[in-house]
Amino acid sequence: MVNQHQERGKEWLEELLRLSRLPASIEVADGEAPLGERPSYWLTIDNSQLTSKDTQTLIGREGEVIDSIQYLANSLLNLGHDEEEQAVYVIDIDSYRARREVELQAIAEHAAMKVRQTGKEFELKSLSAAERRQVHTLFKAFEDLETLSRGQEPDRRLVVRRRY
Repeated sequence: MVNQHQERGKEWLEELLRLSRLPASIEVADGEAPLGERPSYWLTIDNSQLTSKDTQTLIGREGEVIDSIQYLANSLLNLGHDEEEQAVYVIDIDSYRARREVELQAIAEHAAMKVRQTGKEFELKSLSAAERRQVHTLFKAFEDLETLSRGQEPDRRLVVRRRY
């Protein structure tokens, strides 16, 4: 059964795609929301009727387009709603999010190895805000390491260092 948040997200994304002349259906699923956090919903664009070029356009270079669509969805769909009424929307197409998560895991493991070998900070550049949050979360499993963000957008970087 589709709830109000899911329906609102689905309709918003379908309209955005229609206006972009990229009509596609949207699959909606519940995401994992940590205890006490806002509910999470996955809105997956069915790319079976799109060309590979259309799919790549929606993902964008280094995921910047799909990240922007996701940012817009979260901003606009939660606008004017009290915090307890807000939700987190994850936009995906062609399993991009799963592939990118594997890449981010490898990047995090490489950074952890470098910091442990050298004892020096390691900076990760070119991550979106959402990806920085994912990497911060990944590093919670490393008791000897910590992460922080440094700099200002668009040059914000994630720093990995030994925990003191």
